[in-house]
Amino acid sequence: MKKKFLSVLLAGVLAVTSLTACGGAADTGAGDAGAAATTDAGATEEAAAPAADVASEGEHELSVYAWDENFNIPALKAAEAAYKTVDPDFTLNIVTQSQSSDVEQAITLAASSGDYSTLPDIVLFQDHYIQKFVADYPDAWQDLDDAGIDWSNLGAEKISYSTIGGKHYGAPVDNGTAIFAYRTDVLEQAGYTIDDVTGISWDEWLKIAKDVKEKTGYAMLSSDHSGEDLPYMLLQAEGVSQWKDNTTPDLVGNEAFKRVIEVIVQGANDGTIILANSWGDYTDQTIVGDQVAGVMNGNWIIPTIEQVAENSGKWAITTMPTLDGGKEGYAANGGSSLYITANCSKHELAADFLAYTFGGGDGAIATYDAALKDGGVITTCISAGKSDVYAEGVDYFNGQAIYADIVEMGSHVPVVQQSDFHYNLRTIVGTMITNVQNGADIDDEIASAQEQIEFEIAGSQN
Repeated sequence: MKKKFLSVLLAGVLAVTSLTACGGAADTGAGDAGAAATTDAGATEEAAAPAADVASEGEHELSVYAWDENFNIPALKAAEAAYKTVDPDFTLNIVTQSQSSDVEQAITLAASSGDYSTLPDIVLFQDHYIQKFVADYPDAWQDLDDAGIDWSNLGAEKISYSTIGGKHYGAPVDNGTAIFAYRTDVLEQAGYTIDDVTGISWDEWLKIAKDVKEKTGYAMLSSDHSGEDLPYMLLQAEGVSQWKDNTTPDLVGNEAFKRVIEVIVQGANDGTIILANSWGDYTDQTIVGDQVAGVMNGNWIIPTIEQVAENSGKWAITTMPTLDGGKEGYAANGGSSLYITANCSKHELAADFLAYTFGGGDGAIATYDAALKDGGVITTCISAGKSDVYAEGVDYFNGQAIYADIVEMGSHVPVVQQSDFHYNLRTIVGTMITNVQNGADIDDEIASAQEQIEFEIAGSQN
């Protein structure tokens, strides 16, 4: 009964978080699509969000900017409750923002004016953007090196975003580890099991996918082609990046990149990979609309899968294929962390709060157990992922303890080179895939994509 109660509870909570769960804008749908509204300098093109009272006057009070009342805010409330067990007078003043770009703009405006008093003590910030903001506004932040956090307990890939110049700046909140979920009943109709699609090569996967399509009518995978994340995830599973450094793309001559594009194009041409025209088409038509037997994305996609009640018990998750096979592939997509701003005069309190809760301290299990049940937030903290709550089976996934599995998978995600121009390149590569699918020469398209991103980077630096 306990297992079933947790499964039902999570299904209800997670159903309203699926569009915003990976740390992006609450008003866009796609997990990290909030970045699309952000300029090269980090400031949004829209007007600033209304000013809010960010003061934290009491010696036991901290203020924080965060977005998404169904996901990030419950996690912060869970952390507040956990910290109250060691500091009963503690209060966390949560100032809810409408989207992630509101936080980015608050930092930009404060830094531009040289007045950090407009900032709260702590901000939630997207992982893919923090390195640029620390580089551009180094005086806006306070590091966490003195917080006493065991960084090895948090997953190397996750903290690689917030480790800048040898210093740790952020405490991770949500786990963006990618899952590959399959309809086991559809696989069975075609004569396969979940083991048959685990640890295989993409070439083997394409053969199975074609067979499944012919026998059942289901495509094996889909993606939001308007914000194409498949190339990034497939490459990360190989331990390879599209970048040599922050501003130097690595497309031409990158054999793994070329092979990844070929996999996606072949799947699209075979009808085994659906390249959806929009985020809504991806979620509503291909996943909820029951067109695919597989879903691969950051684990925040789980609530979308669970919207189809009649498919409960028919899903299982596993790892990704790799280019050459013989091993399980691991990647991540999306996420955010918490950072202490220059305006925080209670650095010791802020650092201790973050270390005790999200940083894997004694309050991490209480924080993340509640965050999972109340907001669907999955921890990146390895020790917190071993709790009884995480170990419980989930009915929708046929009793598989998917949350413990996801935390374990996250500990194996390779660290690859990131770039502040991640989203710029994502758009360019999506267009390149379409061109190749329509018959363009792949080598010419890769060269053109590299030229285009180099042009955009040069323009941003003038």
